[in-house]
Amino acid sequence: MNSALRNYDLGSAYRTCAAITRRAARNFYLAFLLLPPDMRRSIYAAYAFSRRVDDIADGSAQRPRKEALLNRCHDDVSAAAAGQSRHWDPVTLALSDAMHRHQIPAEYLHELIEGMEMDLDARKYSRFDDLFTYCYRAASLVGLICIEIFGYQGGDRARSRAADLGIALQLTNILRDVGEDAAMGRIYLPAEDLELFGVSEEQLLSGHTDDAFRAMMRFQAARAREYFDKGRELIPMLDPAGRACVQVLGAVYSGLLERIEARDFDVFSSRVRVPGRTKVRMAMGAWVGAAPSW
Repeated sequence: MNSALRNYDLGSAYRTCAAITRRAARNFYLAFLLLPPDMRRSIYAAYAFSRRVDDIADGSAQRPRKEALLNRCHDDVSAAAAGQSRHWDPVTLALSDAMHRHQIPAEYLHELIEGMEMDLDARKYSRFDDLFTYCYRAASLVGLICIEIFGYQGGDRARSRAADLGIALQLTNILRDVGEDAAMGRIYLPAEDLELFGVSEEQLLSGHTDDAFRAMMRFQAARAREYFDKGRELIPMLDPAGRACVQVLGAVYSGLLERIEARDFDVFSSRVRVPGRTKVRMAMGAWVGAAPSW
């Protein structure tokens, strides 16, 4: 590692990442608190970097500026992997330390950036296979990074189940945000599914729900449930220190999907949320060894 990675620099860098996570990660932060301090710091670094990339893709800058910033992120990952102090900022500094500490492959982070680059071009998806690629890059890669930090047994099978859980979380986000995404010109629901159920893009923009829309959303929710079921198999393959965190995350997002279903898929009138007190209850239960169900 480069001499730039001095302990006092790292402490400040990790505190910056923790502050970013606390501010932005509403559905993740409590679960992260269940981790041992070393793991938690590394997760904060990974989250802060992924938040940076996501904010660039969703920001108001013009496309050339976004492309330049995302290219800079690719450069930062390469520099972090090499331990080279080119233009360190707190997030990159902490990320470099976490990558070396937990042997996080740089390609995971490069592919995560590629997922956000897809948002610059792909505003619609024809088939689920196309959407799957986006979900894998945007969410499954985060899961793969996390299990490198947590530790796991089972090799490729564990990595596959972590990827499945990421797909489940991202599909749930997509169902929750149908209206918001449509207003930004992004329709993640596959065109083949909209056509199958007779739902138009104009309907998504107008926020109109009817039997066809609800049937289509029910189909999407069932797909997400399949990925939750596969993702649940990851839990016993994780080293014990990371299990409670993943259990809480799975429970929060599974609970979010349940609330979407309970509202009969009205995702337009107000944002569907899992109340903070429910998240705290899940986290406290996991902390004392009572795994939340999902």
